[in-house]
Amino acid sequence: MAKGEWKRSGTDDIQLTGRSECEVFDDGTNTFFWRAHTVTVLFILTCALVYVTLLEETPHDTAYNTKRGIVASILVFLCFGVTQAKDGPFTRPHPAYWRFWLCVSVVYELFLIFILFQTVHDGRQFMKYIDPKLGVPLPERGYGGNCLIYDPGHPADPFHNIWDKMDGFVPAHFLGWYIKTLVIRDWWMCMIISVMFEFLEYSLEHQLPNFSECWWDHWIMDVLVCNGLGIYCGMKTLGWLSMKPYQWQGLWNIPTYKGKIKRIAFQFTPYSWVKFEWRPASNLRRWLAVLGIIFTFLLAELNTFYLKFVLWMPPEHYLVLLRLVFFVNVGGVAMREIYDFMDDPKFHKKLGQQAWIVAAITVTEFLIVVKYDPNTIMLPIPFFITQCWILGIVLILIWTLWRFFIRDITLRYKETRRRRQEGSSERDRVPGHADGSNLATSGRSKLNGSMDTVRHRKS
Repeated sequence: MAKGEWKRSGTDDIQLTGRSECEVFDDGTNTFFWRAHTVTVLFILTCALVYVTLLEETPHDTAYNTKRGIVASILVFLCFGVTQAKDGPFTRPHPAYWRFWLCVSVVYELFLIFILFQTVHDGRQFMKYIDPKLGVPLPERGYGGNCLIYDPGHPADPFHNIWDKMDGFVPAHFLGWYIKTLVIRDWWMCMIISVMFEFLEYSLEHQLPNFSECWWDHWIMDVLVCNGLGIYCGMKTLGWLSMKPYQWQGLWNIPTYKGKIKRIAFQFTPYSWVKFEWRPASNLRRWLAVLGIIFTFLLAELNTFYLKFVLWMPPEHYLVLLRLVFFVNVGGVAMREIYDFMDDPKFHKKLGQQAWIVAAITVTEFLIVVKYDPNTIMLPIPFFITQCWILGIVLILIWTLWRFFIRDITLRYKETRRRRQEGSSERDRVPGHADGSNLATSGRSKLNGSMDTVRHRKS
């Protein structure tokens, strides 16, 4: 790209139809940091393999060698993917960073497939190879019990029920919804997912004790305080990102040290910004896509709790945290690819690679839950809760039929009827005008005839 040229970024230099996209100025500087280093990575990888082969003695420990061989295979795959995989829609802080997480997604999906094909006992005991503390059934902590906000029976600390709920999950809720807002980029969708998940916790608390919470824990601490505050801060950040000027210069082209430090900090912000305009009611395709996104989000949220339940992982285990970090990094790319595929199917003819693998991961996690503990999944839902969900589904179906079928048919019928009435009125006006002309012509003929008779009598 020529120096000082204005370019569009989205995928990254093509303007897509129907989207609110910012202008980007890039001076086109291509430093060592941005160049491909495929040969360098291949040389380092080869040197490491030569060292292991010729200079290192292989220990006589089958379990250790198996673990190290699996880790080495994963690292080689990651090196290949980081240097050779196709770039996604994001380029900051570096395209290789997002290629790395794409390859991690593939590795995680393969791991899930492996766990899915094991027996329940073998799958749970396999987790001991990752952490010897795993593979042991753990009691699930309940959040219900005494739900009094002010407990007069505990005079030393009558608000102890509130303080007991103030654990590490409170800031995690806030941070999680702040990031989800940056991923979804829509206030209404975030609030719908937040409220829907609380309804799911109400509906499934007979299956997982972890879902049993006090009413004020559901609606005040979760929806209003943690989730609501996270969504609010996320929307404020989205507003700043949409107004921020995206002007990029090479680091060595900036004269001041302050400007260089600012440029380094901005390297960890987006290269450009696209405002998501979901418009679910505009057509049936977008409506079904938004419903699918909400359903997948809720399923991924439920998988977080059910997976650690069926695989016997405590909530504070580092694997649970690593899974959340993983979804934070891949969720933004997947959502952008889904939006591109939905918003401009003529240009994006297939679903993006990260979105595809994230959808596969979500489904595979759910299948593991179904296989490893079908008894918990099949516990009957209380009848009144079932009635509420059936009513909600029926209302959605009725609205869908009315909005995209009955309403459209009615509007087309009214438009066709209006056009027919306009056409018939036009035809009615044309013969009337012709009859008036004929009457005028005949009147003039009669008048001319009488005048000729008068002239004849005078003569």
